[in-house]
Amino acid sequence: MKIDEVPSLARKSRVAAHTHIKVRANGLGLKEDGDAAETAAGWIGQELAREACGLVVDMIREKKMAGRALLMAGAPGTGKTALALGIAQELGARVPFCPMVGSEVYSSEIKKTEVLMENFRRAIGLRIKEVKEVYEGEVVEMTPEETESTSGGYGKVISHVIVGLKSVKGTKQLKLDPAIYEALQQEKVQLGDVIYIEANSGSVKRVGRCDAYATEFDLEAEEYTPLPKGDVHKRKEIVQDVTLHDLDAANAKPIGGHDIVAVMNQLSKGKKTEITEKLRHEINKVVNGYIDQGIAELIPGVLFVDEVHMLDIECFTYLNKALESSLSPIVIFATNRGICTVKGTDIQAPHGIPTDLLDRLMIVRTMTYTVEEMVRILAVRAQVEGLEIDEESLAHLADVGDKTSLRHAMQLLSPAFVIAKTNGREKVALADLQECEDLFIDAKASAKLLSEQADKYLA
Repeated sequence: MKIDEVPSLARKSRVAAHTHIKVRANGLGLKEDGDAAETAAGWIGQELAREACGLVVDMIREKKMAGRALLMAGAPGTGKTALALGIAQELGARVPFCPMVGSEVYSSEIKKTEVLMENFRRAIGLRIKEVKEVYEGEVVEMTPEETESTSGGYGKVISHVIVGLKSVKGTKQLKLDPAIYEALQQEKVQLGDVIYIEANSGSVKRVGRCDAYATEFDLEAEEYTPLPKGDVHKRKEIVQDVTLHDLDAANAKPIGGHDIVAVMNQLSKGKKTEITEKLRHEINKVVNGYIDQGIAELIPGVLFVDEVHMLDIECFTYLNKALESSLSPIVIFATNRGICTVKGTDIQAPHGIPTDLLDRLMIVRTMTYTVEEMVRILAVRAQVEGLEIDEESLAHLADVGDKTSLRHAMQLLSPAFVIAKTNGREKVALADLQECEDLFIDAKASAKLLSEQADKYLA
């Protein structure tokens, strides 16, 4: 009997810049008493910064961060972005997290302040709870019924669809509109899936795969859902999470039909259109009404602005006003600059931020890593990237990181592993790293070469 080995069907996930920070497990790597563990969830070092962020998370949960913002200040490669991601994960998956870079505000189509306001409203969530009449159950039948086309063509069209739904108490057969059949196809509903259909609007939501199929050999990772209790036809509390920007966009661009003229009109509007302040004011009134009635709950999320020194004085002035608004998210800024010029002025200021805005910020400083910490970080990184490296090579790589930067040292890991495999080894050796250092130079070495050979380059 011949037995062949086949490659694993497990998907290889992309290793990104912050993959080694296991933010899903424990966002900031803190103990129960709030102290930072020396090594936890991929975090190594930055104990004081992590403890400070843990306190900020507690303040946000107790709704005591209104009108304030946080500034992550530190050298490049000291974990500022990872700390912001950790805060977002500590707050929970349902809390909106909107990342942006300071240079995103510069657009030829819309104003800088409009870009900021859009992101502000993306970071504010609204949880709407409504009791709706629904049909819920496991799909046991889905049969589209066809009739001859009335438009004079030779093809057939779907007149209605027969859907059988099963719950714990029994089964019900529904005759549904063809538009609902389209919605079923868009949700990729199959036999054995648990769905619910809203009686008034006809909208379809796929909840997951029925847990009766949990033992089947399914290559795709699937959310299994128990068979719904009660009758198929029932009243159910539906919870929907939206952001204020979703409401703005939905009301700014109402759908004007599905005919060819409406579609062509939508295509001709290529440029982004600004949402008016009047529309936002009206939406805020409706939202406040929902909150007063107890239908909706406001969830202030996190707006993370990286490279905040790229903003100009106009943006900073706008941020001063926006932070005082009653509908304001928690804003986290990050910068790696020292004393520099505030864009749009001749004023020198710490981190390139005007002093009146700096007064509003709680500043968290991230420290540069020691050589011992770099060794541990690089060992974790090598494990995440799925490569083996000996102790001598790790120590050498940490020395390289100390002289150049930790980011440069991390970037040498993967090419060194490729060189090792080319030479017939599965483990990265010191010779592989030295060959990489000859092939790839760091930013400091490149700047030194430019200054020494300035006459050979175009000015």
